[in-house]
Amino acid sequence: MSDLNGYKLISRKDSQGMDWWIFLSVIPVLLASLVTMHSFSGQTSFALHQLIWICLSLLVFFGVSNIDVRFLRSTWVSVWLFVFCTLLLAALFTVGKVSHGAQSWFSFGAFSFQPSDLAKIALIIILAKYFSRRHIEIANIRHILISGAYTFVFFILVLLHPDLGSAMIIFLIWLGMVMVSGISKKHLLAMIALVLVAFALLWNFGFKEYQKDRIRNFINPLADIHGAGYNAYQSTIAVGSGGLWGKGVGYGTQSRLQFLPEYQTDFIFASFAEEWGFAGIVILFTLYGILIWRIIAIAMNGSSNFEILFGAGVAIYFIVHIVINVGMNMHLLPVTGTPLPLMSYGGTHVLIEFLALGILVAMKRYGRAAHKDATRNEFIGPK
Repeated sequence: MSDLNGYKLISRKDSQGMDWWIFLSVIPVLLASLVTMHSFSGQTSFALHQLIWICLSLLVFFGVSNIDVRFLRSTWVSVWLFVFCTLLLAALFTVGKVSHGAQSWFSFGAFSFQPSDLAKIALIIILAKYFSRRHIEIANIRHILISGAYTFVFFILVLLHPDLGSAMIIFLIWLGMVMVSGISKKHLLAMIALVLVAFALLWNFGFKEYQKDRIRNFINPLADIHGAGYNAYQSTIAVGSGGLWGKGVGYGTQSRLQFLPEYQTDFIFASFAEEWGFAGIVILFTLYGILIWRIIAIAMNGSSNFEILFGAGVAIYFIVHIVINVGMNMHLLPVTGTPLPLMSYGGTHVLIEFLALGILVAMKRYGRAAHKDATRNEFIGPK
């Protein structure tokens, strides 16, 4: 059965089915997270607290996946999301909780909420809406600048908290979605030059001294292993000591004896690698690979450019989080406090990740399986 635009509609059975590949790929990752946290001596509260967030996140996932999310295409949704997230990020400067030098959380007793995680998904929706009607005109520098202005508001507010890791994720989401939409080579080179200039300005006027120390330590890893480079150095030891099969659950000395700081959040990958070894890492990456494959597959079967771009944004979100977290755990990238999706301790990012996945599954329910030529013409324009 086809509609007036030549698209083949997905059958009722396909369009209303849960994407079990997504569900079955994330469950083992969540379990690995809980097992790793539970193995920390005397720190079982991490696992119990995280389990509560996971249950809440699963409820959100199944709830959102069963509603019609086509209202997200509306301009007013993007406008209100932008305004709401901007106000939340600004409110942190007066009522935000300070932790590890960053004023990035709202505290509600035993629970905390980090608005920058919500801002990342809001930005994906905003950019998907903006580029869904302007992707063919992306060669016009005006659209890059306007989309960049939306992103800059979130970026600068998050950076001032200061939260360099989340600010970089926000920038990379924008960069990735601009590139997916189709940017010209000359504009890409201009953006690279602009990034270099912005980095120079941030280095001189924006970065805190501890942030500069992290970058210096990345360039020269052994310069200060007892100070700024301690975390990355211990993380590298933990990953390497896991060997092929790992030390076994509960036998990871770097995390269990607390040589490795933040072993439940920023460096949970190192803790996992020490206990599960290279074999466990391969399984973990395979599960992440399946998840990203399904995200892209759902995106490419989207019923409009908005769904395609939203799915691309969610894929970029997961990819950059995984690459940056694993990179800093293996001392391939500077330490920026970026969580590992579905694994790091902290409820806000898990809740937002399941919210994004729930929206994707909801989009799959009314998605259309477009012919390849039709998809290409709609997404990147005719030849």
